[in-house]
Amino acid sequence: MWIDTHCHLDAPELGPDARAERARARAAGVACCVLPAVQARDFATVRALAHEMGDAYALGIHPLYVPQATEDDLVRLERALAEARDDPRLVAVGEIGLDFFVPELCTDAMRERQQRFYRAQLRLAQRFGLPVILHVRRSADALLAGLRAQADAGHPVCGGIAHAFNGSLQQAQAFVARGLCLGFGGAVTFDTARRLRELAATLPLQALVLETDAPDIPPQWLYVTAAERAAGRPQGRNSPAELPRIGAEIARLRGLAPAALAAATWANACAALPRLRALLGPAPDTDAAVAEAAAAGGAA
Repeated sequence: MWIDTHCHLDAPELGPDARAERARARAAGVACCVLPAVQARDFATVRALAHEMGDAYALGIHPLYVPQATEDDLVRLERALAEARDDPRLVAVGEIGLDFFVPELCTDAMRERQQRFYRAQLRLAQRFGLPVILHVRRSADALLAGLRAQADAGHPVCGGIAHAFNGSLQQAQAFVARGLCLGFGGAVTFDTARRLRELAATLPLQALVLETDAPDIPPQWLYVTAAERAAGRPQGRNSPAELPRIGAEIARLRGLAPAALAAATWANACAALPRLRALLGPAPDTDAAVAEAAAAGGAA
């Protein structure tokens, strides 16, 4: 049984297929998906979808949506978090963070605007006692600085997940030291992603959680090259149903049985997002599978 800690079932690309894709994922063994919001107007939709699907959700303003967001959207986020305070399916503030990859977001003014929204959402996470789901794209050091500043002010954020992690070993260790797990998904399946695959193979097992970011970040078997797209072949669309195969590849890199990785990352997801533990309970055969992982050296 697997947990997809990052899946955008409300994305327009899925549209009417979202329910069918979730059913396909459940049949493949994905017991829970965490659905992060990306903008204020989607808060109610994401919450309703999580309840309908029996999944979990997070509320936040994604850095790609910061340019069109308003200060009132932060007020709407605060109000939504307050209204859902007792909702067991609300597990985090997210997806929030910083993106220094998209050129339009890298001007001085836009960097500052992103930082302002990031810091405000960190404060909300701390106020409501929720972990965070962080968007990390060429921004790991700046994100860590924000977490450090929050802690230095006496208001540390209570952990979370660095989503789609693709940084250095030192950055990985810094996030883990701050109480965050690292999200690994489709990118790790590419043979050319040598550094990422090395991290997935060698980081402490308790640092890893699994995700798809569906419908984005397709694994290698769904990826369509630029030349193929130019010839008319559509890009492969990612799905939470791909998570077991992604997990199997990471298990292979670590020398583990997929069941052992599934159980260990289930426990890790529940540690990173504690409300999941109450929502889902322990993974089947967790103790035996984690013991197997430790015996194989996977928990080093």
